[in-house]
Amino acid sequence: MTGADAPADGPPGREPVLLLTGARLADGRVVDVRIAGERILAVGTPGGLGPLPPASGAADGSGGTRIDLTGYLLLPAPAEPHAHYDTAFSAALPGPPPDGPPELVRRVTEAALTALAYGATAQRTHARIGDVHGLGRLEAVLTAAQALRGLTDLQAVAMPRLLTGRAGADGRAQLREALRLGAAAVGGCPEADPDPVGYVQVLLEAAREADLPVDLHCSGADPGRLARMTGVLAPLRPRVTLGPCDALAPGASTVLASAGVRVVCLPQFGGCAGGERPPGGLRPSVVRELTQARVPLAAGSGALRDLAAPVGRADPLEAAFLLASSGALGPEEAYDAVAGRARAVLGLPPVRVDAGFPAELLAVRGDGLAGVLAGGHSRLVVHRGRVVSRTSAVREFADTVALTLPRQPLPED
Repeated sequence: MTGADAPADGPPGREPVLLLTGARLADGRVVDVRIAGERILAVGTPGGLGPLPPASGAADGSGGTRIDLTGYLLLPAPAEPHAHYDTAFSAALPGPPPDGPPELVRRVTEAALTALAYGATAQRTHARIGDVHGLGRLEAVLTAAQALRGLTDLQAVAMPRLLTGRAGADGRAQLREALRLGAAAVGGCPEADPDPVGYVQVLLEAAREADLPVDLHCSGADPGRLARMTGVLAPLRPRVTLGPCDALAPGASTVLASAGVRVVCLPQFGGCAGGERPPGGLRPSVVRELTQARVPLAAGSGALRDLAAPVGRADPLEAAFLLASSGALGPEEAYDAVAGRARAVLGLPPVRVDAGFPAELLAVRGDGLAGVLAGGHSRLVVHRGRVVSRTSAVREFADTVALTLPRQPLPED
């Protein structure tokens, strides 16, 4: 089940307080965490952070809520750095996905809330613009993002198909309008344009004029072309992201490391609906090569039940599980790929479970990070200092006289 608590607002210095008690951190410590407004106020030993303020609903706008997280692991909230919500859930439709505004907004909103329930308090989705799509898909994402403010931060990447020559005139015009409407980044598939380097040059000029980052689809199959494209984007680094790099050629990781760019891989399927090739799976060797070259590596979902990936999921812990279970990364590195490094791709400040950091947190039932990645279903999500989603999984078994079988308790308010 999902739900939201009262907004974390109030007079300065009198914001409602959220007290999370008995939570286990990734380093094994059991702590209480006190949150006021949008920041972590204090982290201390159980019972050591003092009483709560008066009950919620106090006349001065202050108040407090206590949640017992005994049996839960408390982590910095993950983020979704690469999604395609404009095509989400289209695999279940009887025909081509309708591009009408109400239906698009509904599917984008459902996709974002699905990712939020799994823990992603910040999300970035790519939206095609130009051609038959016009700006409809981008406008649907922007409408959903506005409606979801306070629940999750949703960014839109404008993704034109062609940008060079006479054929790219429409794409260039649509890109300018997309940035005017409020796209958070410029992107697309340079390898689909007759002039990939020229495509990137157009994006660079647009991004510099609007002071926005660049987030591109790229296979990494041609190291020479990759070097030319990243060379053009050098003035923007480190605000350059490439992904999914699922066809990475030998030597390409060195190019990426030298260019100072970030890479987002997609562990579920390797590629996504935004690329020019069908998804073919992510080779663990690609992840190892990127990490050995010290390329900043984040991980995303890519597809959510669209035609390219009918069983796609929007769970950051699933992406981390796949990275860890393949042997490409350890559990800590795998989680950082969907949390700290994913937030860096979105241009967001880092999060730690420590005083002064943003209150962007995920509590998952489990005894440690490995256990959480292996099957953490019950979750509590904190965004901007308030609980915005809860998922409670209760495990029960048939009665037996031979054994007393476990039943998972729920977190108590």
